[in-house]
Amino acid sequence: MRADQVGSLLRPASLLLARQAFRDGILTREALTAEEDAAILQVLEGQRRVGIPILTDGELRRASWATDMGEAVDGFVPQRRVLIWHGPGGGEEESTTNVIGGRLAARHRLTRAQSAFLKQHADGPFKMTVPAPSNFLIVGWRPGVTDAVYTTRAEMVQDCVRIIRDEVEALIADGVSYIQLDAPFYEVVIDPEQRQRLRESGTDPGQLTRDMVAADQAAVVGLRRPGLTLALHLCRGNSRSRWLGEGGYDPIAEPLFASLDIDAFLLEYDSPRDGTFEPLRLVPAPKNVVLGLVTTKEPGLESPDELKRRIDEASRYVPLDRLALSPQCGFASVAAGNLISEQDQWAKLELVVETARQVWD
Repeated sequence: MRADQVGSLLRPASLLLARQAFRDGILTREALTAEEDAAILQVLEGQRRVGIPILTDGELRRASWATDMGEAVDGFVPQRRVLIWHGPGGGEEESTTNVIGGRLAARHRLTRAQSAFLKQHADGPFKMTVPAPSNFLIVGWRPGVTDAVYTTRAEMVQDCVRIIRDEVEALIADGVSYIQLDAPFYEVVIDPEQRQRLRESGTDPGQLTRDMVAADQAAVVGLRRPGLTLALHLCRGNSRSRWLGEGGYDPIAEPLFASLDIDAFLLEYDSPRDGTFEPLRLVPAPKNVVLGLVTTKEPGLESPDELKRRIDEASRYVPLDRLALSPQCGFASVAAGNLISEQDQWAKLELVVETARQVWD
C-alpha cells in the first residue's frame, strides 16, 4: 500500500445529532447503532470511490480516538486537566481526562463490534486502531489517585500493556490485516519546551522515552507475521485543527525506530514544525515509513508536485520502496472534527491516492 490513511473521518452532521439525542435520553442505543451503521456504510463507499486501498470505519462509533479504552476497561476515573493548544482558538483549555484510579480490568473487548462490522462490510483490507500503552504512561498516572492502587507507574503500565496486547492478539485472530497503535503523547518528549519542563520537574526525557518505547514494544513484540501490518502513528495532538506540541523526531528516533517490533511508522510531516526528514535515516530495513504530508487541519489542497518533491527528499534517507503517503493525522480525532468540510476530506484522500499512483505507479 502506497496510499494510506490514519483512521478517523469526519462525522456526518446527522450522526452528531443522533449521538446528542442518545446522550439526552431521546434515542435508544439500538437506534444510535443503526445511525452509526448507516454512516459507516457511507464512509466505506466514499473511500472506495476515491480509491484508498486500506479502509476504516472512520472511528465513527467513538467519541474520540481513545475512548474505547475507558468504555471497555474498569479502573479509569475522570479528572480535570488543562491542555495548552496551538492553532485556531488555541490557548489553555480545561478538559476532562480519564486517569487510572482503580485496578485495570477489561469488561469486554475494545473493538470487537467495530471489527466485526468492518469484516462483514469492507469487502477488502481494513485497519483497526487502538491506543498505544505509552499514552497511559504519560496521562494515566495522577499522584494521589493512581498511587492509591498501583505502587509504581511500571506496575500500572503492565496492566495497560496486557489489555492492549490482548486486543491486538484478538484482532489478529479475527483476521484484521492492519492494526495501528496510536501514540500522540510522544510529543511530550519531542517538543523542546515540554522536554525542558520535564527536566525541571526532575524527569529525564531520555529515560521517559525509553520507558514509553518499552511499553509499546511489550504490546506487539513477537506478533509480526506475513499478511499482517503492525503500525505506530505518531502525532502532536489533533483536535479542532489544533495541536499540542512541535519539534522534530530527533530526540526519539534512535530508541523508537530501531527498537519497536512493527512494520510501519506513520509520521506527521505536513508542517515545518515537524522537523526534517533526517531522523528517518535511523529507520532500519525492512520497516516502512508513511509520510503524513497532506494536512488534515486546513482545507486547501497541497500541490502534487510539491508532494512528489518532498517524497523524493525523504527517499534520501529511506529508499522509495519503503515509503508511502498519507494525511498527517485523522480528520476527526475527536467527534467534533477538524475545521474542514467533508468535501475537503475526500479531496485530500483522493490527492493521496493520485499522488501515490504517480510516484509508485
